[in-house]
Amino acid sequence: MFRQRMAVSAILLALVSGVPSVIAQSPSDHGGAAAQLVGRWKLVSLEAVRPNGEVVREWGPKPVGHLIYDASGFVAVQIVRDPRAAGKSDNLTPDQRREAFDTYYAYFGAFEVDDQEKTVVHHIHGSLRPYEAGVDLKRYFKLSGNRLELSTAPLPLEAGESRVYRLTWERAN
Repeated sequence: MFRQRMAVSAILLALVSGVPSVIAQSPSDHGGAAAQLVGRWKLVSLEAVRPNGEVVREWGPKPVGHLIYDASGFVAVQIVRDPRAAGKSDNLTPDQRREAFDTYYAYFGAFEVDDQEKTVVHHIHGSLRPYEAGVDLKRYFKLSGNRLELSTAPLPLEAGESRVYRLTWERAN
């Protein structure tokens, strides 16, 4: 179960990240999609799509999250699983700490956009999960009005099945 949770967490990171392409200027100087990404985004849905098209909601029916892109090329992501146990105090048991860790996800870093490929890359500088620092992950994006969809290429799971992860965000500002 722990390995499965870690795999899901790694896939979630992959969802909102990528492999480098290059922008010489800051996103606001670059224009194009990079400039359109700048702002704060609220999570609408987080889905895993199986090869047969079935949608799985591994982070629950209504996870909560924010994605922030700023004009200098900075990105920050925070996501909370739904449902999440309510804490009664800050004196958590080891099991409660593990549950808190497994139901919250956050990182920050830099981002780059490739307008031609329609990809965004998040270069992870710091993460709730220390092994993710230095990771670059490529995501495909679609912008439509006030919506942003980020998706992965098919990612293999431990059970041998692959899934495409898709996060839909709505502009918050």
